[in-house]
Amino acid sequence: MLSRQYEIIERPPTVLEHQALWEAVGWGRVNIEMTERSIAHSVYGVVAVSDGNVIGMGRIVGDGAMYFYIQDVAVLPDHQGRGIGEQMIEKLLEYIKGHCSEGAFVGLFASHGKDKFYERFGFKDHSPGMTGMFMVMDHFENGTHN
Repeated sequence: MLSRQYEIIERPPTVLEHQALWEAVGWGRVNIEMTERSIAHSVYGVVAVSDGNVIGMGRIVGDGAMYFYIQDVAVLPDHQGRGIGEQMIEKLLEYIKGHCSEGAFVGLFASHGKDKFYERFGFKDHSPGMTGMFMVMDHFENGTHN
């Protein structure tokens, strides 16, 4: 259960909040320019705040109608295990349920070892019939691949 010292606020993280959380949970370094554009195009976002500091984030990207992807769910390591991530996921799913039609697709990629956390909310591994795949783009310059 969420302690009273935490509040979930409906807004996306700022670029600097996103960077601090991203790096604190070990996801690597952030490209600030790309992050700024990405956050600006979010469908919806939440932050968890404690004592005036953002200690968690989560957001939705997609088209806002048929496809919704939950992204960047992170809680500072010192605050994990206190129900904050659960409250953020519930808020994100509440938004989706209020803005989607029957048959809409809700996806996410879970960090290693976090599968069970997301399964509690109804997410399932649909392999081998359906597999999640992704690619990370290498450096492009003037529309050509280097």
